[in-house]
Amino acid sequence: MAASSNSSLSGSSVSSDAEEYQPPIWKSYLYQLQQEAPRPKRIISAQEVENRPKYYGREFHGIISRTQADEILAGSEGTYLIRESERQPGCYTLALRFGYQTLNYRLFYDGKHFVGGKRFESIHDLVTDGLITLYIETKAAEYISKMTTNPIYEHIGYATQLREKVSRRLTRTKSESKKNSVSSDESPAVEKITSLVRRTALTQNDNQCNYEKAHNFKVHTFRGPHWCEYCANFMWGLIAQGVRCSDCGLNVHKQCSKYVPNDCQPDLKRIKKVYSCDLTTLVKAHNTQRPMVVDICIREIEGRGLKSEGLYRVSGFTEHIEDVKMAFDRDGEKVDISASVYPDINIITGAFKLYFRDLPIPVITYDTYSKFIEAAKISNADERLEAIHEALMLLPPAHYETLRYLMIHLKKVTMNEKENLMNAENLGIVFGPTLMRPPEESTLTTLNDMRYQKQIVQILIENEDVLF
Repeated sequence: MAASSNSSLSGSSVSSDAEEYQPPIWKSYLYQLQQEAPRPKRIISAQEVENRPKYYGREFHGIISRTQADEILAGSEGTYLIRESERQPGCYTLALRFGYQTLNYRLFYDGKHFVGGKRFESIHDLVTDGLITLYIETKAAEYISKMTTNPIYEHIGYATQLREKVSRRLTRTKSESKKNSVSSDESPAVEKITSLVRRTALTQNDNQCNYEKAHNFKVHTFRGPHWCEYCANFMWGLIAQGVRCSDCGLNVHKQCSKYVPNDCQPDLKRIKKVYSCDLTTLVKAHNTQRPMVVDICIREIEGRGLKSEGLYRVSGFTEHIEDVKMAFDRDGEKVDISASVYPDINIITGAFKLYFRDLPIPVITYDTYSKFIEAAKISNADERLEAIHEALMLLPPAHYETLRYLMIHLKKVTMNEKENLMNAENLGIVFGPTLMRPPEESTLTTLNDMRYQKQIVQILIENEDVLF
């Protein structure tokens, strides 16, 4: 595995011809250092130690001093043992030989072994990872500090996704070319790959929505050699070598993740559900202006429910609302919520409201919540309206567009007040706590803010043509 990965580890370029496209070629220096790192050598106790913890092996030497440990380990890099503290019985120390000195680390066990943030199944793996890290950070400290200064990301970026997209395009082009058996000089079969094409391949299609989205990085353990898609350097260690974006799959060093632009392009394969999914993540994954739930539900409600008495106030059966939720999660855009399946429009409105309540970040975000509440407290009507408009400008684009579209819809609901008995104030009572929640979960804050939440939604409905 190592040999095959190392065979393409120097230099980097992307061919201008899609047919000759090659993946970016990664930098080999840190990979080579990992291969050179000292190997762990367990020093077994010469005699059986009584009261040895069951999760340690014969590398446990019982109660010995630092000096004794140093004498036992002297002479060979990578040797290690475990000792019990003389001063604190029941506390254990990993003694490790590196750099011609003995290093001592407080050792812990909670089902896995650890000395820091990483947790390991075995002491051997912990020591192996530690020796790799110590060796690389000692030999390449200056190199590591400069890894982010000349990234490949702006030139290549999203290497894996690009390769897949180009491959699909080539396959499609070749199959169309065979089917038509016609070639045209005016329409070359294969596009040239440039940085512009690369970006557009990932961010554009016929229904383009260029909402900014931060990556959702989480610590990840990579099986086999992996390279950072920001700096092109090897991700060293045995476990938790870097972070992966759980929305798009981008793999980078933890230190590099701070420099990656907010240009996440979520992959539909990674989006497991519609409800409870971050709003911006969902719309970027589907490349739509608003969440599909919003468009589909509003279309259904406006098609057959605007004159329904108590629209949005009257609740549908909870079981049926959950059915609609599961249908969206299962079928996505192909969901059927027509009258033949759900004749009671209150089921659809209930599922619609539930979607907003389930959002991990409300439509009116936690970051802007206080701005809206403070705006609602302003007594002068014109100044209040201006403050609300300023708060709206702080919303993420996808949230703003969703709120705008919803307010246009709710305005239509109020235009049918004679039949449905729902005015802007009534809708404000319903949607206030649905669209905005305080950042801290405080019952007192929620109760105190309810009238302001209602007021904000009421003002948004009544002034949607001015505010948006």
